[in-house]
Amino acid sequence: MKPILKLYRGYANEQELIVMGHVFQPTNKKDYDFLSKKFKNATATINMFRIKTQANATVCLEHYNKKIETKTLNDGYFKFCIPLQENQYGWIDYSVSIIYKNQTITTKEKYNRPKQGDLGIISDIDDTFLVSYTGNPIKKLYHLLFKNVTKRKIFEDVVLHYQALSLAGRDNDTERNTFFYVSSSEWNLYRLIIKFTEIHQLPKAVLLLKDIKTSLRQLFWSFNPESHNHKFDKIKHILEFYPHLQYILLGDDSQEDAFLYESICKIFPLSVKAIYIRQTGTSKKNNISAVLDNITTLKVAVCYFEHSAQAIEHSKKIGIIH
Repeated sequence: MKPILKLYRGYANEQELIVMGHVFQPTNKKDYDFLSKKFKNATATINMFRIKTQANATVCLEHYNKKIETKTLNDGYFKFCIPLQENQYGWIDYSVSIIYKNQTITTKEKYNRPKQGDLGIISDIDDTFLVSYTGNPIKKLYHLLFKNVTKRKIFEDVVLHYQALSLAGRDNDTERNTFFYVSSSEWNLYRLIIKFTEIHQLPKAVLLLKDIKTSLRQLFWSFNPESHNHKFDKIKHILEFYPHLQYILLGDDSQEDAFLYESICKIFPLSVKAIYIRQTGTSKKNNISAVLDNITTLKVAVCYFEHSAQAIEHSKKIGIIH
């Protein structure tokens, strides 16, 4: 058995590179199988939340002929924030390694570095593009446990909208705007979310998720109502990290997205172009409509929509896409 080194997509601006991952203790458990059905899928999903992380493990980032070492935190998480001097943009390779019993274990991933003038698109995941039933914890848990990634549903036309936003303002189809998927989902579900976005051809994105969980108690506790301050902190960080980007924020009305986005607009009055909130129930919520009305007074375009086709038409109307 060997430790498991998992990397996540990183990101960089003109001065700094940020990459992150986890180190897990050796295990005989198989990694999540995307094709498992029903009870096998439930077992595989539960195993994702029974992993054991490796604290204080030495990890080494190799980039541009430089080697930088750090150690994992108590939950096995590591993060490199290092100065960056390069001229490349777009998705760029990086690698991280660990040493175990005199053997080097190396994993490769990519990070994204957007250009000046790009759009930044920040989207929630659950019930924004992935049908998750957040308003019904029992139903949400059922789909997580008994529906594998190929059986999970995506909202109609959401891919068309996201792909159009990816190309907005571009003169050619080889470059893409920068996407971030920011969610209350835990790092345990990273591979599942990545696979889902690949299956449905959603734009490639940097994921910023919640702290990893390592027990069933933590898994079931995650379905209780909780603060979403971590999402606000991550979105705020993105706008501070890329002050030159103009942003489009997408979320839904099942949680606190509209209120978080209102706060972001107040703090960054020149950065947000438009906000899209998906209606998840049979009718619009009055408190969501009220907060969106207030956002419009900050000169930000808003769209509270039931179907993604309506969001597409709105994006065309305000000139974001053509």
